[in-house]
Amino acid sequence: MSMFTTAENTSELAQAEAKVEGDIRDFVRRDASALRRQPEHDGEMVAGNISSLLQRVAANSVQEIDRLIADLQILRDRLQLEGERVQREIVEYATLSQAAMQSTKIITESLSHWKRVPDAPSISG
Repeated sequence: MSMFTTAENTSELAQAEAKVEGDIRDFVRRDASALRRQPEHDGEMVAGNISSLLQRVAANSVQEIDRLIADLQILRDRLQLEGERVQREIVEYATLSQAAMQSTKIITESLSHWKRVPDAPSISG
């Protein structure tokens, strides 16, 4: 093998260099185009992150609203039960009050009947 290059070798070397340079250009173009597209991807990534964040916040809010609704339903049930209890006690009180009024009327009539009885003669005398 000779250290001297022939015209053929020079031509092959030039073609190899041209091919390598072409490959480098293609690589740089792809890389540059990827970099140019990256802001779009950044925007998409940011939009995706914002979307994910909003979904998490919305999910937390929806869960909190569901808990509040459940608590309000429990309170509503308690209020209904308390209302029913108060109504029963009012009916019981009204019944007791009517019975007390009737008893008082009977006692008053009995006392007035005793007042009308003539005085018995006294033994003095």
